[in-house]
Amino acid sequence: MSGIILTQNQTFIIGPVAKLLGYIMEGIFFCLDKIGIPNIGLAIILFTIVIYLIMMPLTIKQQKFSKLSAKMNPELQEIQAKYKNKKDNDNAMKMNEETQAVYAKYGVSPTGSCLQLIIQMPILFALYRVIYSMPAYVGKIKEAFFPLVDKLIASPGSTEFIRAFKESNMYSKQFESDAFTSGTVDYVQNTFIDVLNKASTSEWLSISDKFPNLSADVTNTLQTLDKYNNFLGLNIGNSPSFIMKEAIASGTYLMIVAALAVPVLSAVTQWVNTKLMPQPDTSNNKDNPMASSMKTMNTMMPIMSAFFCYTLPAGMGLYWIAGSVVRSVQQIVINKHIDKMDLDELIKKNVEKRNKKLEKSKGINLKSINDYANMSTKNVAAKQAEQKASEISSMTQQEKDEAVKKSTEYYSKSAKPGSIASKANMVKQFNEKNNK
Repeated sequence: MSGIILTQNQTFIIGPVAKLLGYIMEGIFFCLDKIGIPNIGLAIILFTIVIYLIMMPLTIKQQKFSKLSAKMNPELQEIQAKYKNKKDNDNAMKMNEETQAVYAKYGVSPTGSCLQLIIQMPILFALYRVIYSMPAYVGKIKEAFFPLVDKLIASPGSTEFIRAFKESNMYSKQFESDAFTSGTVDYVQNTFIDVLNKASTSEWLSISDKFPNLSADVTNTLQTLDKYNNFLGLNIGNSPSFIMKEAIASGTYLMIVAALAVPVLSAVTQWVNTKLMPQPDTSNNKDNPMASSMKTMNTMMPIMSAFFCYTLPAGMGLYWIAGSVVRSVQQIVINKHIDKMDLDELIKKNVEKRNKKLEKSKGINLKSINDYANMSTKNVAAKQAEQKASEISSMTQQEKDEAVKKSTEYYSKSAKPGSIASKANMVKQFNEKNNK
């Protein structure tokens, strides 16, 4: 079922997340319809804002880790340089211990922001599936394909005709499945809507030529979908490349500019977004290959964004643009928050959290260990003092006098007898002997 586009995605994790996001999208479109502006483009923008606001706590945590990483990276690089040419097992273990000590010092885990990324990835993939297949999740949009789909299914030769559409090869498994050949109503309807949802204007018009009795239904369906898909004069159901071809053929050069605006804006907003993100130190790329890779990726991302937005439906491009703008605004707010943040206080809190986790998960009472260590040190000092006192008390008066005499002679070598310096030396010697 994972190959099905219209029927809600069934992929592990992504499927349930997409279904949940689908409810949000349907709620947004329902509200827009109630106020008289049922527009897919506007729904995508609002949907993107809502999702990124939901993920903002995760983003803040990720940025905090990036800030701490920038502070501790010099220490980590120093450790790497120290063991650079030492590949034996003992040195590898020492390097790992020293690295773990650095992370413990800052109260963070080596996995750092991985958890935030793991949580965000299925959300972003699911978000893409919802936008790419709106009729699967928004009932109002799916209703626009009826009654045309039912009448088309009932028409002889319609399956072969629909399968000849350019994008139908994406759904070949659906046409060949047992559910389709057995005539399962929902499955067949969804398969037809899948293909029609990605059909070009010329393919839609070819339905009227092939099945003249459906001309009125084709016109009504197209009018409803155009109303939903029209955003600032663009049909966001079509790709900018397709819009370009139609604009050139018809001589409407203003549409060419509008079509190109989508990939260009996508690239520009993506570039701005990468500039606002915390960047690793690239001053020494030889010693920091990760920083060099990040710099290359930041250069390639806007270019890739422009390419995909040119070939995919303009609705996807609108989502990318909206997402980049939202992330940029979000990043400005987060940057201001993090710049005001006391890193030392953050490190202190992280260490406290880490210690509590260790105490809870491994039953280690770090406070008790510290108290015991301090208590043991005091006990050792007390025992040493008792031992010295015992030794002194066991000495005869003659031995004590001899010890004082020796210390006096020793310290008087460099000082005049009876002088203040001589007396000071005697006191110093006495204190040193008692503190040993």
